[in-house]
Amino acid sequence: MSIADPARQPVVAAAAPPEPTPPPTRIIRPSHGWRGLDLASVWSHRDLVFFLAWRDIRLRYRQTLLGVAWAVVQPLTTMIVFSVFFGRLAKMPSDGLPYPLFSLCALLPWQLFAYALTESSNSLVNNKHIITKVYFPRLIVPLASVVAGLMDFAVAFVLLLIMMAYYGVWPGPAVVILPLLLLLALTTALGVGLWLATLNVRYRDVRYTLAFLTQVWLFATPIAYPSSLVSEQYRWLLGLNPMAGVVEGFRWALLGTGAPPDALILVSVGVAVLALVSGLYFFRRLERSFADIL
Repeated sequence: MSIADPARQPVVAAAAPPEPTPPPTRIIRPSHGWRGLDLASVWSHRDLVFFLAWRDIRLRYRQTLLGVAWAVVQPLTTMIVFSVFFGRLAKMPSDGLPYPLFSLCALLPWQLFAYALTESSNSLVNNKHIITKVYFPRLIVPLASVVAGLMDFAVAFVLLLIMMAYYGVWPGPAVVILPLLLLLALTTALGVGLWLATLNVRYRDVRYTLAFLTQVWLFATPIAYPSSLVSEQYRWLLGLNPMAGVVEGFRWALLGTGAPPDALILVSVGVAVLALVSGLYFFRRLERSFADIL
């Protein structure tokens, strides 16, 4: 038997490694009309919403003396001021409830709304370092600013429960609608915030009007006074201010004041939805120019 010489064996060339598959190409085009809303893209980036919201919460209370306790100090201080000037001095009626509890129950959703409105209106300008460098649905930025306010509300809500226990007031079955009322407040804040955030990109003096707008809106909302001061046949007109429906809904659901404000809340829902839809359309129509202007 002959043994083959290894040197004479044919040399087999090694197979070339397969070429790597190029990553898929995604073409980003400016949005046009209602097709540009692309809410599915926002949903696919929902993790980014919570990440930015948590970042805002951490930045807000970093290197502060009281930390999260500020969420309690703010409504508590405002409640004391209202109780002294409106409750004791002005003798403002409170639908048979202790005035501190009457005002605090309204201040909680209002503080959530005011925070969400202010932060969402300034969100694009405050995050220009991200918007000009990385692509993602820009709607996520104001949306995350609105969601961040829920942390303060949850902490302050504990104070309201303590006050209710102190005065012996307990919520009824209507308390189950509180999440819907919170959604109404956030919808209003996001809708108006989208308008102001878009305008704030082009006209930077918009941010200076926010404090004035919030202050006027505060006194246009039945927080320091009851809606019962308005005649019953015209009370539904208060619903043109969506926060009036939220505040009256909170008092009815938690404190059991009067009849359910059905007509008031229905008008508030209609106005809030109109503000959100129009705000989304306005925001998306001008979104293509945000990075260039910022």
